[in-house]
Amino acid sequence: MPIATIQIVEGRDAQKKRGLIAAVAQAIATSLDAPNDNVRVIVQEVSADLWGVGNQTVAERRARQPSQ
Repeated sequence: MPIATIQIVEGRDAQKKRGLIAAVAQAIATSLDAPNDNVRVIVQEVSADLWGVGNQTVAERRARQPSQ
């Protein structure tokens, strides 16, 4: 039974996460020629202040970006 664990910064809506799970499960099932029902996908959300990029947190980087 293949298991994929994906870590993302929190903040995406349920529909986006559902799409991610479906796409990853399908990719694994296809590449391994395994039944889709045997694939497990775990999405772990991490707070933006606990995810670092370089010497900054994602929260700090977002705060410095100009508003769009």
